[in-house]
Amino acid sequence: MNIVFRGEKMVWEQLKEELIFPKLEASNSKEVFEKVGGKFIEEGFCKDSYVDALVNRESEFPTGIDVDGFGIAIPHTDISHVNKAGIAIATLENPVKFVQMGTDNEEVEAKVIFMLAVDDPKKHLELLQNVLAVLQDKDVLNKLSNADRCSEIINIVKEKESK
Repeated sequence: MNIVFRGEKMVWEQLKEELIFPKLEASNSKEVFEKVGGKFIEEGFCKDSYVDALVNRESEFPTGIDVDGFGIAIPHTDISHVNKAGIAIATLENPVKFVQMGTDNEEVEAKVIFMLAVDDPKKHLELLQNVLAVLQDKDVLNKLSNADRCSEIINIVKEKESK
């Protein structure tokens, strides 16, 4: 599947170093939500309800995805919890279990998390498609997982989108 970007900005253009978390230590998905979602709140991207909304939505609509044996997750929630759009990326020091999208209990050991703050329902699907276009490349996932600097993570995404 090759997705052509037709939106206003490429994924890498929306990335900000303060929302990049290389080698994040977390023991479960809730801790990922608290650390990364908490930064969204602290930076003004999301409302105080954002982390709880992520937890609730994840229990109803899981966001884990297996990409050829490489686990990722793309947690996000309703626009009512978002002040302005943003994308956060966390590479995890140790994989964290997420339930696979479209299942009730199949687990994925996620190593890379793309957390979304979507403020426009019309752009929600487009943003997901653009993120998935980056994440469907296992080589990119391995590079992201091994990166230890924010700028390196942004450059990996930029390089993928420039091809």
